Amino acid sequence: MNLYFELLKQPVFTIENVNRYYEKIESARSAVKRLMAKGLAVKIRNNLYTCISGETDSPLANRYQIASAITPTSYVSHHSAMEYYGISDQIFYEVYVSSEEKFRDFEFDGYTYHCIVSKCDKGVQSVEYSGGVRVTDKERTVVDSIKDMDKIAGLEEVIVNIQNISRLDEKRLLVYLECYDNQFLYQKTGFLLKPYRQQLSLSDQFFEICKEKIGLSKRYLTKDCHEGKYDGAWRLIIPLGINTLKNGV
Repeated sequence: MNLYFELLKQPVFTIENVNRYYEKIESARSAVKRLMAKGLAVKIRNNLYTCISGETDSPLANRYQIASAITPTSYVSHHSAMEYYGISDQIFYEVYVSSEEKFRDFEFDGYTYHCIVSKCDKGVQSVEYSGGVRVTDKERTVVDSIKDMDKIAGLEEVIVNIQNISRLDEKRLLVYLECYDNQFLYQKTGFLLKPYRQQLSLSDQFFEICKEKIGLSKRYLTKDCHEGKYDGAWRLIIPLGINTLKNGV
């Protein structure tokens, strides 16, 4: 058996994966160390490895495969999911990973992997023939991006990404909104998606449901809004310069 060629079949592997070929875990650890010493494998983080491609002399696993293997429940989300779908027109060297188990942020091969503790287990799909990629579907990605836009993407990027989407399934959107059960999220989602309702194929009923959930509180759309105007329909104070963002609103 040639261990290197066996491990090439899986982009990311652990010591436990290697131990399938040995009787003792110590033998598996020694085998991985030998591969690393020969430049045939590299350590991503604790107990997570990938082979080095003989064709490119680079790590075999891509950032999406790595993100999906960090913990048993990890998956690509937020801006990184937008990148995966080709929605985002920007390239970032930060990978956002949702997981039920928290892990420490780390760097590997030029990318920084950020942990976001998941509070919703819906809308995650395993992509066929992708080498193990798990990623939020487009609707969950939109909801997550809006929910965490002050922490991750920012208002402008969220708007641009929405503009680059051709259609959304409103039933799925409502499932994920209900999963988070957050009044502010209903407010932001309704406000940000309504200008694109025809493009996204969203019904008036969808926005009525969002309005029913927003309560009586008035809130700033974004924490960076120092000067704004009030939108009475959504009870939001929105930045004065929102119409000057890329492509307008």
